Amino acid sequence: MPFYHKLGKFPKKRHVTFRKENGELYSEELFGTIGFDGMSSLIYHCHRPTMVKSIGEGKDVSPKAVITNNVRAQRFRGFEIDPVADQLEARVPVLFNGDVSIVLASPANRTEDYFYKNGDADEIIFIHKGSGTLRTMLGNIEFSYGDYLVLPRGIIYKMDFDTSDNRLFITESKQPVHTPKRYRNWFGQHLEHSPYCERDIRPPANLETHDELGDFVVKVKKEGIIYDFTYAAHPFGVVGWDGYHFPYAFSIHEFEPITGRIHLPPPIHQTFESSTFVICSFVPRLYDYHPDSIPAPYNHSNIDAEEVLYYVDGDFMSRNDIAPGHITLHPGGTTHGPHPGAAERSIGKTETGELAVMVDTFKPLQITEQAVAISDKDYYKSWL
Repeated sequence: MPFYHKLGKFPKKRHVTFRKENGELYSEELFGTIGFDGMSSLIYHCHRPTMVKSIGEGKDVSPKAVITNNVRAQRFRGFEIDPVADQLEARVPVLFNGDVSIVLASPANRTEDYFYKNGDADEIIFIHKGSGTLRTMLGNIEFSYGDYLVLPRGIIYKMDFDTSDNRLFITESKQPVHTPKRYRNWFGQHLEHSPYCERDIRPPANLETHDELGDFVVKVKKEGIIYDFTYAAHPFGVVGWDGYHFPYAFSIHEFEPITGRIHLPPPIHQTFESSTFVICSFVPRLYDYHPDSIPAPYNHSNIDAEEVLYYVDGDFMSRNDIAPGHITLHPGGTTHGPHPGAAERSIGKTETGELAVMVDTFKPLQITEQAVAISDKDYYKSWL
């Protein structure tokens, strides 16, 4: 996220001595992506962040495909994914390719006695049900229904939920995730036409500093395998940091929709982007207001992208028989559009209360066994 933030205490200059009251040096860490060319932050630890006592056997959690060349429109009933106690074991991959994984989770444990670090991918965790505190090495973020939690790869974190009734829609990206370039000027500031701005972003606050030694388990995912690292120092032993690279929250309810007299294409809903996919937010808004407009979307061909739509709430006007937690996949190379009767129903409507998250990937998606188990086998015939 291209704006400067800081928490705690740190020296006036970079890469100079910074000592504790007892004279020992704090341990400095550069945290960033894209080599030394991307956004970064400088972090100061009470103890060296490299003190590994042991590494356990790895557990393979990489998604496995059962449909690798999908040409059918698909619908998956996401709320049929059963709750699982452990927060990581609750994660169920449903769609993926070499760039991105789309994961559902219904974690029942309110907290865990371990920490987690995704070394493979940035994570965008959408909170469909639940609230609590995202605790990270760079500070804490309160979250609730409708929040996107954007976590750069390498962030050590844990989630503390308020209850055991939680539903998450998670997008994991092998490439860094940013706000859309067209919303920003060449300095990185969000422009006046952007549907949200820096005021809507919630960076970390309430930095926890645990100056502790002992045995601390951090589950680290690398190349689709999770390893139990036991560290000698608490991973939240950060006394201060500053920079441009940090986790943050953004609520879908803060997205200000762009509307027009006639139907506008999906890019007006874009919220995040990487080099391999985009994420869009469909939110309550006024419908198209030309006197002869058809608010329902026109038929269009998915030639360059796979369209995944996760339904959150409200009445999604272009689809029949859609409920919260449903996921639709309209594959590249095919045409899709409103269900029978949807265009006619939309004429004369003045507003919509729909809430949904869309992920458009630029490469084909593969379907997992877990997704097939919750799929509607005849969805592709629903336009007849």
